[in-house]
Amino acid sequence: MNQRPIAVTFRATLIATLAAAGLVSGMPLAHAANKPSSKPPAEKTVEAATAPLPANAVARVNNVVITQAQLDDAVRASNAPDTPALRASVKNQLIARELFRQAAEKQHYESRPQVVAAVEQARTVAMTAAYLRDQVKPAPVTEADVKAKYDAIVATLGEFEYKPSAIAVKDADTAQTVLTQLKKGTDFAQLAKQYSQGPGAAQGGALNWISFKTPIQPGTTQNWPQPLAEALVKLPQGGVSSAPVQIGDAFWILRVDEKRATQIPQYDQIKDALRKQLEQLALQKATAQVVVDLMKNARIQQQ
Repeated sequence: MNQRPIAVTFRATLIATLAAAGLVSGMPLAHAANKPSSKPPAEKTVEAATAPLPANAVARVNNVVITQAQLDDAVRASNAPDTPALRASVKNQLIARELFRQAAEKQHYESRPQVVAAVEQARTVAMTAAYLRDQVKPAPVTEADVKAKYDAIVATLGEFEYKPSAIAVKDADTAQTVLTQLKKGTDFAQLAKQYSQGPGAAQGGALNWISFKTPIQPGTTQNWPQPLAEALVKLPQGGVSSAPVQIGDAFWILRVDEKRATQIPQYDQIKDALRKQLEQLALQKATAQVVVDLMKNARIQQQ
Protein backbone atom coordinates (compact mmCIF):
# COMPACT_ATOMS: atom_id res chain seq x y z
CA MET A 1 0.00 0.00 0.00
CA ASN A 2 1.34 3.42 -0.93
CA GLN A 3 1.78 5.43 2.29
CA ARG A 4 2.68 8.79 0.70
CA PRO A 5 -0.94 9.91 -0.10
CA ILE A 6 -1.85 9.26 3.55
CA ALA A 7 0.78 11.71 4.74
CA VAL A 8 -0.16 14.32 2.13
CA THR A 9 -3.88 14.24 2.85
CA PHE A 10 -3.21 14.19 6.58
CA ARG A 11 -1.23 17.43 6.43
CA ALA A 12 -3.90 19.02 4.24
CA THR A 13 -6.76 18.21 6.56
CA LEU A 14 -5.17 18.35 10.01
CA ILE A 15 -6.60 21.78 10.84
CA ALA A 16 -10.11 20.66 9.87
CA THR A 17 -9.62 17.52 11.91
CA LEU A 18 -8.74 19.53 14.99
CA ALA A 19 -11.77 21.77 14.54
CA ALA A 20 -14.05 18.75 14.24
CA ALA A 21 -12.53 16.78 17.08
CA GLY A 22 -15.98 16.09 18.52
CA LEU A 23 -17.56 15.11 15.20
CA VAL A 24 -17.32 11.39 15.81
CA SER A 25 -17.28 11.14 19.57
CA GLY A 26 -17.91 7.40 19.37
CA MET A 27 -14.78 6.84 17.26
CA PRO A 28 -12.63 4.06 18.75
CA LEU A 29 -9.05 4.87 19.57
CA ALA A 30 -6.67 3.23 17.17
CA HIS A 31 -4.46 1.67 19.80
CA ALA A 32 -7.28 -0.20 21.52
CA ALA A 33 -6.98 -3.28 19.31
CA ASN A 34 -3.20 -3.50 19.40
CA LYS A 35 -0.84 -4.94 21.96
CA PRO A 36 2.30 -2.95 22.91
CA SER A 37 5.48 -4.27 21.36
CA SER A 38 8.34 -5.42 23.56
CA LYS A 39 10.92 -4.24 21.04
CA PRO A 40 13.17 -1.24 21.81
CA PRO A 41 11.87 2.17 20.61
CA ALA A 42 14.49 2.54 17.87
CA GLU A 43 13.73 -0.90 16.47
CA LYS A 44 10.00 -0.25 16.60
CA THR A 45 10.45 3.04 14.71
CA VAL A 46 12.45 1.35 11.96
CA GLU A 47 9.91 -1.44 11.72
CA ALA A 48 7.01 0.98 11.51
CA ALA A 49 8.69 2.92 8.74
CA THR A 50 9.67 -0.05 6.59
CA ALA A 51 7.29 -2.95 7.18
CA PRO A 52 4.28 -3.29 4.89
CA LEU A 53 0.86 -2.68 6.40
CA PRO A 54 -1.05 -5.76 7.55
CA ALA A 55 -3.91 -6.87 5.34
CA ASN A 56 -6.54 -5.57 7.76
CA ALA A 57 -4.91 -2.15 8.25
CA VAL A 58 -5.68 1.22 6.67
CA ALA A 59 -2.84 3.12 8.36
CA ARG A 60 -0.08 2.82 10.94
CA VAL A 61 0.97 5.61 13.28
CA ASN A 62 4.47 4.84 14.52
CA ASN A 63 3.95 1.28 15.79
CA VAL A 64 0.15 1.39 16.16
CA VAL A 65 -2.07 -0.06 13.44
CA ILE A 66 -5.45 1.48 12.55
CA THR A 67 -7.61 -1.33 11.25
CA GLN A 68 -10.25 -1.45 8.56
CA ALA A 69 -12.80 -2.45 11.22
CA GLN A 70 -11.99 0.67 13.25
CA LEU A 71 -12.46 2.85 10.18
CA ASP A 72 -15.77 1.13 9.37
CA ASP A 73 -17.01 1.69 12.93
CA ALA A 74 -16.00 5.35 12.86
CA VAL A 75 -17.73 5.94 9.52
CA ARG A 76 -20.94 4.41 10.88
CA ALA A 77 -20.66 6.54 14.03
CA SER A 78 -20.50 9.71 11.91
CA ASN A 79 -24.10 9.10 10.69
CA ALA A 80 -23.11 10.58 7.33
CA PRO A 81 -23.35 9.03 3.84
CA ASP A 82 -20.50 6.56 3.31
CA THR A 83 -18.38 8.09 0.54
CA PRO A 84 -14.68 7.90 -0.34
CA ALA A 85 -14.28 11.52 0.76
CA LEU A 86 -15.85 10.79 4.14
CA ARG A 87 -13.65 7.73 4.62
CA ALA A 88 -10.52 9.74 3.83
CA SER A 89 -11.57 12.44 6.30
CA VAL A 90 -12.45 9.96 9.05
CA LYS A 91 -9.20 8.04 8.52
CA ASN A 92 -7.28 11.28 8.99
CA GLN A 93 -9.22 11.93 12.19
CA LEU A 94 -8.23 8.48 13.45
CA ILE A 95 -4.61 9.22 12.61
CA ALA A 96 -4.79 12.58 14.39
CA ARG A 97 -6.37 11.05 17.48
CA GLU A 98 -3.69 8.38 17.65
CA LEU A 99 -0.98 11.04 17.34
CA PHE A 100 -2.60 12.99 20.18
CA ARG A 101 -2.85 9.85 22.30
CA GLN A 102 0.77 8.93 21.76
CA ALA A 103 1.97 12.45 22.50
CA ALA A 104 -0.14 12.61 25.68
CA GLU A 105 1.06 9.17 26.79
CA LYS A 106 4.68 10.12 26.18
CA GLN A 107 4.24 13.08 28.54
CA HIS A 108 2.44 10.88 31.12
CA TYR A 109 -0.93 12.65 30.91
CA GLU A 110 -2.57 9.45 32.15
CA SER A 111 -1.45 10.34 35.68
CA ARG A 112 -2.95 13.84 35.69
CA PRO A 113 -5.80 14.20 38.22
CA GLN A 114 -8.41 15.28 35.67
CA VAL A 115 -7.57 12.33 33.44
CA VAL A 116 -7.67 9.87 36.33
CA ALA A 117 -11.05 11.30 37.41
CA ALA A 118 -12.45 11.08 33.86
CA VAL A 119 -11.30 7.47 33.52
CA GLU A 120 -12.88 6.58 36.85
CA GLN A 121 -16.13 8.28 35.86
CA ALA A 122 -16.24 6.42 32.54
CA ARG A 123 -15.51 3.16 34.38
CA THR A 124 -18.33 3.84 36.83
CA VAL A 125 -20.81 4.66 34.06
CA ALA A 126 -19.91 1.53 32.07
CA MET A 127 -20.00 -0.70 35.15
CA THR A 128 -23.35 0.69 36.31
CA ALA A 129 -24.88 0.33 32.85
CA ALA A 130 -23.73 -3.28 32.64
CA TYR A 131 -25.13 -4.01 36.11
CA LEU A 132 -28.51 -2.50 35.26
CA ARG A 133 -28.71 -4.46 32.00
CA ASP A 134 -28.27 -7.66 34.01
CA GLN A 135 -30.46 -6.78 37.00
CA VAL A 136 -33.36 -4.75 35.61
CA LYS A 137 -35.91 -7.16 34.18
CA PRO A 138 -38.99 -5.23 33.03
CA ALA A 139 -42.18 -7.20 32.59
CA PRO A 140 -42.89 -7.91 28.92
CA VAL A 141 -45.61 -5.82 27.30
CA THR A 142 -48.16 -7.99 25.51
CA GLU A 143 -50.56 -7.11 22.73
CA ALA A 144 -53.35 -7.46 25.28
CA ASP A 145 -51.65 -4.86 27.49
CA VAL A 146 -51.44 -2.41 24.58
CA LYS A 147 -55.08 -2.95 23.60
CA ALA A 148 -56.20 -2.52 27.21
CA LYS A 149 -54.32 0.78 27.39
CA TYR A 150 -55.96 1.94 24.17
CA ASP A 151 -59.43 1.00 25.45
CA ALA A 152 -58.79 2.76 28.76
CA ILE A 153 -57.83 5.99 26.98
CA VAL A 154 -60.81 5.84 24.65
CA ALA A 155 -63.10 5.32 27.65
CA THR A 156 -62.02 8.69 29.07
CA LEU A 157 -62.79 10.64 25.89
CA GLY A 158 -65.90 12.72 25.59
CA GLU A 159 -68.08 13.77 22.68
CA PHE A 160 -65.96 16.86 21.98
CA GLU A 161 -62.28 17.69 22.06
CA TYR A 162 -60.74 21.09 22.67
CA LYS A 163 -57.63 22.95 21.48
CA PRO A 164 -56.94 25.24 24.46
CA SER A 165 -54.51 28.00 25.31
CA ALA A 166 -53.65 28.88 28.89
CA ILE A 167 -52.06 31.65 30.93
CA ALA A 168 -50.86 30.63 34.39
CA VAL A 169 -49.63 33.28 36.84
CA LYS A 170 -48.54 33.22 40.47
CA ASP A 171 -50.91 35.71 42.08
CA ALA A 172 -54.51 36.92 41.83
CA ASP A 173 -53.54 40.53 41.05
CA THR A 174 -51.58 39.52 37.96
CA ALA A 175 -54.42 37.27 36.86
CA GLN A 176 -56.83 40.19 37.14
CA THR A 177 -54.44 42.38 35.14
CA VAL A 178 -54.40 39.77 32.38
CA LEU A 179 -58.20 39.50 32.35
CA THR A 180 -58.54 43.29 32.15
CA GLN A 181 -56.15 43.40 29.20
CA LEU A 182 -58.05 40.61 27.46
CA LYS A 183 -61.33 42.51 27.85
CA LYS A 184 -59.65 45.50 26.19
CA GLY A 185 -58.79 43.32 23.21
CA THR A 186 -55.14 42.58 23.87
CA ASP A 187 -53.97 39.44 22.07
CA PHE A 188 -54.11 36.31 24.25
CA ALA A 189 -50.86 34.89 22.86
CA GLN A 190 -49.05 38.17 23.51
CA LEU A 191 -50.21 38.19 27.13
CA ALA A 192 -49.23 34.54 27.56
CA LYS A 193 -45.70 35.27 26.39
CA GLN A 194 -45.54 38.30 28.67
CA TYR A 195 -47.08 36.93 31.87
CA SER A 196 -47.56 33.17 31.81
CA GLN A 197 -45.38 30.84 33.82
CA GLY A 198 -47.30 27.78 32.69
CA PRO A 199 -46.87 25.25 29.88
CA GLY A 200 -46.68 26.55 26.32
CA ALA A 201 -45.93 30.13 27.42
CA ALA A 202 -43.30 30.61 24.71
CA GLN A 203 -45.88 29.47 22.12
CA GLY A 204 -48.48 31.94 23.31
CA GLY A 205 -49.96 29.48 25.80
CA ALA A 206 -51.01 26.98 23.12
CA LEU A 207 -51.68 23.45 24.43
CA ASN A 208 -52.44 20.10 22.77
CA TRP A 209 -55.90 18.81 21.89
CA ILE A 210 -57.71 17.35 24.90
CA SER A 211 -61.04 15.59 25.48
CA PHE A 212 -62.96 14.75 28.65
CA LYS A 213 -65.97 12.53 29.22
CA THR A 214 -68.70 14.61 30.81
CA PRO A 215 -69.84 14.99 33.47
CA ILE A 216 -66.21 14.97 34.56
CA GLN A 217 -65.25 12.38 37.13
CA PRO A 218 -62.03 12.08 39.14
CA GLY A 219 -59.36 10.15 37.28
CA THR A 220 -60.79 10.82 33.80
CA THR A 221 -59.15 14.19 33.10
CA GLN A 222 -56.02 13.11 31.15
CA ASN A 223 -53.79 14.36 33.99
CA TRP A 224 -55.42 17.80 33.96
CA PRO A 225 -56.48 19.16 37.38
CA GLN A 226 -60.21 18.52 37.61
CA PRO A 227 -61.18 22.21 38.18
CA LEU A 228 -59.36 23.18 34.96
CA ALA A 229 -61.06 20.41 32.99
CA GLU A 230 -64.45 21.48 34.34
CA ALA A 231 -63.78 25.11 33.42
CA LEU A 232 -62.60 24.21 29.91
CA VAL A 233 -65.64 22.15 28.89
CA LYS A 234 -67.97 25.01 29.87
CA LEU A 235 -66.37 27.39 27.36
CA PRO A 236 -67.58 27.77 23.76
CA GLN A 237 -65.14 27.94 20.88
CA GLY A 238 -63.25 31.23 21.20
CA GLY A 239 -64.41 31.60 24.81
CA VAL A 240 -62.12 32.87 27.56
CA SER A 241 -62.36 32.26 31.31
CA SER A 242 -64.42 35.00 32.99
CA ALA A 243 -62.48 34.44 36.22
CA PRO A 244 -59.13 32.78 36.99
CA VAL A 245 -59.14 29.17 38.16
CA GLN A 246 -56.88 28.63 41.16
CA ILE A 247 -54.86 25.42 41.23
CA GLY A 248 -52.49 25.36 44.18
CA ASP A 249 -50.48 28.58 44.07
CA ALA A 250 -51.24 29.29 40.41
CA PHE A 251 -54.11 31.16 38.77
CA TRP A 252 -55.16 29.92 35.33
CA ILE A 253 -56.97 31.68 32.50
CA LEU A 254 -58.18 29.45 29.66
CA ARG A 255 -59.26 30.03 26.09
CA VAL A 256 -60.81 27.49 23.70
CA ASP A 257 -59.09 28.07 20.37
CA GLU A 258 -60.97 25.26 18.61
CA LYS A 259 -63.69 22.76 19.46
CA ARG A 260 -64.72 19.75 17.38
CA ALA A 261 -66.20 16.28 17.58
CA THR A 262 -63.66 13.95 19.17
CA GLN A 263 -61.48 12.22 16.60
CA ILE A 264 -60.39 8.84 17.93
CA PRO A 265 -57.40 7.34 16.08
CA GLN A 266 -57.62 3.73 15.01
CA TYR A 267 -55.84 1.22 17.23
CA ASP A 268 -53.36 0.26 14.51
CA GLN A 269 -52.36 3.92 14.11
CA ILE A 270 -51.17 4.37 17.68
CA LYS A 271 -50.44 0.89 19.02
CA ASP A 272 -46.67 1.24 18.46
CA ALA A 273 -46.55 4.51 20.40
CA LEU A 274 -48.63 3.00 23.19
CA ARG A 275 -46.35 -0.04 23.33
CA LYS A 276 -43.26 2.16 23.70
CA GLN A 277 -44.99 4.10 26.45
CA LEU A 278 -45.88 0.92 28.33
CA GLU A 279 -42.38 -0.50 27.86
CA GLN A 280 -40.89 2.69 29.29
CA LEU A 281 -43.21 2.47 32.29
CA ALA A 282 -42.28 -1.19 32.79
CA LEU A 283 -38.59 -0.27 32.67
CA GLN A 284 -39.09 2.50 35.22
CA LYS A 285 -41.01 0.15 37.52
CA ALA A 286 -38.36 -2.57 37.28
CA THR A 287 -35.57 -0.07 37.91
CA ALA A 288 -37.40 1.30 40.95
CA GLN A 289 -37.74 -2.23 42.31
CA VAL A 290 -33.99 -2.79 42.00
CA VAL A 291 -33.42 0.43 43.95
CA VAL A 292 -35.86 -0.65 46.65
CA ASP A 293 -34.17 -4.05 46.98
CA LEU A 294 -30.73 -2.47 47.27
CA MET A 295 -31.92 0.04 49.85
CA LYS A 296 -33.18 -2.77 52.12
CA ASN A 297 -29.59 -3.79 52.86
CA ALA A 298 -27.97 -0.35 52.68
CA ARG A 299 -27.17 2.24 55.33
CA ILE A 300 -27.97 5.65 53.88
CA GLN A 301 -27.46 8.94 55.70
CA GLN A 302 -28.93 12.18 54.39
CA GLN A 303 -29.31 15.77 55.56
